[in-house]
Amino acid sequence: MTQRSNVLIAGAGPVGLTMANELTRYGIAVRIIDKAAQRTDKSKALVLWSRTLELFDQAGYADEFLSAGMAAHGAEISNGKEVLARVSFDGVESRHPYALMIPQSDTERILEERLEGQGVKVERTVTLEKFTDLGPRVEAVVRGADGESETPGIDWLIGCDGAHSIVRHGLGLAFEGTTEPSDWYLADGHIAGLEPHDRLHIFWHKDGILAFFPITDGRWRVVADLGPARDDGHHPDPTLEEVQALMTARGSKAVMRDPYWLASFRINERKVARYGQGRVFLAGDAAHIHSPAGGQGMNTGMQDAFNLAWKLSLVIRGVCKPALLDSYSIERSAVGDMVLRNAGRLTEAAIMRNPIAQGLRNAVVKFALGFPQLEHRAADTLAELDISYPDSPLTVNGGHHPRNRKAGERWPERLPSSDGKARFTALGPGDAVAELAKEFSQLVQGIPTSSGDLRVIRPDGYIGFASAASDCAGAMAYLEALAAT
Repeated sequence: MTQRSNVLIAGAGPVGLTMANELTRYGIAVRIIDKAAQRTDKSKALVLWSRTLELFDQAGYADEFLSAGMAAHGAEISNGKEVLARVSFDGVESRHPYALMIPQSDTERILEERLEGQGVKVERTVTLEKFTDLGPRVEAVVRGADGESETPGIDWLIGCDGAHSIVRHGLGLAFEGTTEPSDWYLADGHIAGLEPHDRLHIFWHKDGILAFFPITDGRWRVVADLGPARDDGHHPDPTLEEVQALMTARGSKAVMRDPYWLASFRINERKVARYGQGRVFLAGDAAHIHSPAGGQGMNTGMQDAFNLAWKLSLVIRGVCKPALLDSYSIERSAVGDMVLRNAGRLTEAAIMRNPIAQGLRNAVVKFALGFPQLEHRAADTLAELDISYPDSPLTVNGGHHPRNRKAGERWPERLPSSDGKARFTALGPGDAVAELAKEFSQLVQGIPTSSGDLRVIRPDGYIGFASAASDCAGAMAYLEALAAT
């Protein structure tokens, strides 16, 4: 059986499901497959950060996550004897000034149910076997649950198929990086004796890190490093007794019971140099994997999906030139580099064993995060509100660009819906934005403002063009460079 679809998405984890929802929301036909028989029942990636929630909010379905999750308002770092630093999320400049703690199993459920509500069902126990980019289209071979192969007619392929991505292997892209030489324990269960419940608790013990992440009221994730990796391969999964003994040894009075999940793991830090080739793209763990420090991995992948979906929809609809897609890898690869760098530094700080280095680390963190400005910056980094695209080909500052909210930066306000189509939003004097919306009716919606500036906001909420209110010609030239006709 051969089916026709604009886009085939390989992988139905959080990133693939986000990609499918966004493309479907923009009216693009998608088919999404996954080799697993069912979605995960594990907590896995636990947090939706402020920037990701803003994007879901703009898309119209953040409330579904909010009702299923729990807001965490900050993080606390101690050495077991004293609190070294506190980071509050309450002051971040976002509509969602918190970390939403929600098990990945619920995140996937919400996304899959919403996708089904739009008429698209995940095809499970279906595997992408191989593909060829033929230029005008992609030829792929897919094997179904019955063992039969088919060649679906597709125009684009997106690999959201994880760290062992078939799509990445098919493109021949190197997954450069390292596996860190340390073993870790993970436990998900009910814990008593840990307060407050709406904070992340991080203990820098002399023997290693012990971190607690709230999942729901009374349920926590525990993560601890065990030191240098064993020479005889993978460390066996821990027992509840082993986890409790480690918690006690590192100074915690908390008690765990009724575990949902006990596991051991090692940290991989790897990334491709580019996120696609021709009509084939990568997103999420297929393109980048990092240390779980900071909880950035799933969020970064979801933001890959938001970035690519609007661009691909405009190209498929014939509204923008195909060259628009070149910006995807440029923008998101730079973000991937930043996330890898930040997560690696957090991990290195957490697992250092030298007593002198530990003392210096503790003193520096206690001093630095005692300044409100630095605490605020740390919160913005975690919440991914500091992500910007200053070096993107889609970023243009006019001759008289604003001092604040320049091109490339995030636009913090929710914008009106653009009737289910990906559109830029022109903000500025009424006559200027009306002219832009008229000239580029399929690409731009205009919203008059009293500001003395003229900005063109991308569909993903980043400023593409910024200049003085009088610079309508500059905005016109910016959009002409993108428009297909």
